[in-house]
Amino acid sequence: QVQLVESGGGSVSPGGTLRLSCAASGYGLRRRCMNWFRQAAGKQREWVASLDTSGITTYADSVKGRVTISRDNSKNVLNTPIVLYLEINNLQPEDTAMYYCGLGALDNRCGMGVDFWGKGTQVVVSS
Repeated sequence: QVQLVESGGGSVSPGGTLRLSCAASGYGLRRRCMNWFRQAAGKQREWVASLDTSGITTYADSVKGRVTISRDNSKNVLNTPIVLYLEINNLQPEDTAMYYCGLGALDNRCGMGVDFWGKGTQVVVSS
């Protein structure tokens, strides 16, 4: 029903910037909360940022001020694919993780869970 493919990860030095992308296709994309999560090795997956259907963004305290979630709405036609972005500035070693995008159920508010996940893109921050 919904397919998600992340890209844009890589190895960067501390202080660097990355922009992650999530190509989303399927039904009702614009009626779903769009999220980024991350999971470091040996840790639980943690929420990073959300973008709701009204365009309102929210961020985890751990990344607030360094991260921007956005989406490409240039083809704002029902059910056309969307690209979700996550730009991370001033990357630090603690940002090393697999980053996942996730979409919520149709018409659910953000914070009510994720129904669809991508396979992730790896970010490694080291000097």
